[in-house]
This record gives sequence, C-alpha cells and structure tokens, in this order.
Amino acid sequence: MSKIAVDDVAEVVAANASVDEMDEIETEQDALFSRESSENMPTKEDRKVGRPRRSSKNGVVEAGGNGSLVQGTGAALKLSGVMGCKNNRRRRNLKGRGEPKKGGAGGKGVWGKLGSELDETGMCTDARDPNYDSDVQEEYQLEAVDPVLTEDQLDTVVKPIIKEYMEHGNTSEVETMLNELNIGPNKHKVAKIAIMLAMDRHNPQREMVSRLLSDLYNGVFTRDIMANCFNELLAGLDDLVLDTPEASVLLGQFIARCVADDCLAPKFLLNYKGKVHSQHVKAALEKAEVLLSMNHGIAHLDNIWGCGGGNRPVMLLSNKIVELLKEYMNSGDLNEAQRCLLELDVPHFHHELVYQACDLAIEESAERVIDTMIRLLTHLTSCIVITPDQLEKGMRRMFADIDDICVDVPAASSILELIVNKLLAVGIVSKELAAALPTRGRKRLVSEGDGGKLKPCAS
Repeated sequence: MSKIAVDDVAEVVAANASVDEMDEIETEQDALFSRESSENMPTKEDRKVGRPRRSSKNGVVEAGGNGSLVQGTGAALKLSGVMGCKNNRRRRNLKGRGEPKKGGAGGKGVWGKLGSELDETGMCTDARDPNYDSDVQEEYQLEAVDPVLTEDQLDTVVKPIIKEYMEHGNTSEVETMLNELNIGPNKHKVAKIAIMLAMDRHNPQREMVSRLLSDLYNGVFTRDIMANCFNELLAGLDDLVLDTPEASVLLGQFIARCVADDCLAPKFLLNYKGKVHSQHVKAALEKAEVLLSMNHGIAHLDNIWGCGGGNRPVMLLSNKIVELLKEYMNSGDLNEAQRCLLELDVPHFHHELVYQACDLAIEESAERVIDTMIRLLTHLTSCIVITPDQLEKGMRRMFADIDDICVDVPAASSILELIVNKLLAVGIVSKELAAALPTRGRKRLVSEGDGGKLKPCAS
C-alpha cells in the first residue's frame, strides 16, 4: 500500500474516532440511563433495545449505539478535511458548502475577493505594501465638508439673520447669507422661523417679512417649500396661540398674502376642506378664505399690514399725531392716547408729539389745555414712551420756531415760558433746557422820568 493510501486510511480512522467521541457525549446528554446502566438495558425477545439508525448531517450513516460508520467514507474524508487541517480557511461549524469565508476576502495575507482586482486604481497608499512607491505618490488633498445644519443649529443661525433684516430691510443681503448656509431639505423651516418672529412684532415687521418671502421666491423658496412651511405652522397653531393669542388671524393673513404674491398655490386652502378639527386652524383658514374671496381682494392684500412705521410720509405721521392730541384733549384718556401713539410705531418721531402738544397749547391759550398737555407729557415720560432725548429735541424745535409762532399768537413766548416752568416743576425738563428758552424783548413807552426815551430790546 502506498504512502498516500496509508494517509487516507489514517484520516478515516481519525474521523471515525472523532465521530465516536461526539456520539458518546451526545448519548450521555440524551440517554435516560447512565453509562453504567447502559449495559443492563431491558431486552425484548433476547434482543438489546438500542437507538434507531439515523443519518448525520455530513451524510455518515450510524448504526446501533456504538456510532460505527457503515457508509460515507467520502463524508468522513470531508469531515477530516474540515477539522483536521490547521490552516484551512473553510468554515468549521459544519455548515455551508465548504467555501472560503467572505468569498476569499477574509483574513490576513489572502488574494482578495474574486473580481476585486478590477477596482484597483494603481495607487498604493500603504507604506507597508510591497508595491508602495513614495516617489510617485501624490500629496493628500483635504477638502472641507460643510455638513447640513440640524434644526437646532438652523434656529440658532437663522434667527439673528431675520432680526437683522427687520432693522435694515435689505432682502438681497438675506438671500446671500442664506445661500452661504448648507440648509439642505430644511428650507421651509427658514420661512417658518421668519413668520413666527413676525407674529411677535408689529405690522411694519410683518410687512417686511411678507416682502422677504416674496423676494426670496424662486431664489430660495418654491411653492412646495411654502406649502410645507404653512402645513407645519397650522399643525402647531394650538401651541402658538398660547404665546400669541391672535396667531390664528395673523397666520390667515400671511396665507392670504402669500397667495396674492403668487408664492402659494390657491388650491392650498382646498386641501383642508372637511379635514380640520382644530378651532384655531379653522379660524386661520376661514380668515384667509374671506380675504381672498372679497372684491378686489388680491389688490387689497398688498396693504394687508398697512403702511406703518418709518415707511409712511412725515406729513401723514404729523397729521396722525395732531388727531391723537385733539382726541385726547376731548376725552382726557391717558391710556388711550398712549395706545394710539404706540400703534404708530415711530419711536424716533416722538419729538413731533412734544412739538405739536406745545403748539396746540399755545394756539388754544387756555389754562385747561395747558394743564392737559402737561399731564400727557408727564405721563408719557414717566412710562418711558417718550424718552428724554425725544422730549428735549421737541422742546428745542419749539424754541427755534417761537419767533414765527409769535407772528400769529403774540403771547406765544409767555405761554411757552409758562409751559417750560410747569414741566420744570414736575421734573421732566432739566434746568439746562429751561435756561435755553429764548427771552423775547419788547418795545414799550416809559414814564416821564426816563426822559421819553425808548429802552433797547433785551437780548
């Protein structure tokens, strides 16, 4: 017998021994009796009752309780090939088709998966690789990656941009700053943040945000983006009402304005027909539908927020202040006068109220009117609605125009002096400002003791 045959027989014998050992262990775990009592198993008609034949997973047929191999020499050889070879890379759990792990790509020092050579670029960057050549390697180039902003980061970055826009009103600058950000699929949240900030402001800021949404349409926003924005706002409207009670009406006005500006499809409202259960959402949609369905509604929606703040002409603001003072003079309601002044939203123009209040008191030349205006200025100054610099600016304007006013009202200088003294007495006018009051000289005839001479005008 040749040496190869002897080796094959030795492998078969080793495999049989391994199978016997495994079968004995399994028999110890599954048998109803111990090893010592297995020899005294009950018999039936002088025959030993043993285990039935069964076939193993490797195709080896076992007979009786001794686990001897009746057939399956090839399976035994296969078993020995799997478990006997030390450096064999085939599976050792007796499962599968005996192929290498990971398609030949697993382990150290292997050739790799079949077909992986097609992905080779010829560039070897591993200094331990035999094919590595430091002379032909290019330098590594690092590229900056700008990740997509998360919702929290977007809220932190966008809010200052919108607040700054409400100060300067330059929409192109906002568009440039938004294009520099990697917003990704969250562009609708930018419009949502802008609208929520506008709800907490006054009508001038709401008008600016509506204009911003219109100017950024097609550049940053689309109809789908605006639809997603208003869908999220309507979904969270119940929470918005807790902070802004008029949020339903305001959101309906924003929806109507966006439809008028062609930023939102008119069918947006139809998508909610019969599907709304929240009373606040119903109120918002009904408000938008009423504004869009009225006669010439699209044209009127351009001024839905009015023309407020510094965007209005100076003459219009001056007339509004004069109407406010006349209404206050008739009613005497300080709180109503304060509310009307705040609604104008022109804190930089409050000096006009000081000027017009003094002018009206001079024109009326009545003690009651003077005391009424003094009470109004005192109230507005104590509430810090009119700041000290605005009060001083208005008074200095009156000082500069007193000569022209005296042409129509000769006693204007003395009435103004009375007003300043009363304001000084209540402590809202400084002594320096009171000292700046111009003194008007007057020509008069003197007694005979003066020799009939006219005294010069006092400077």
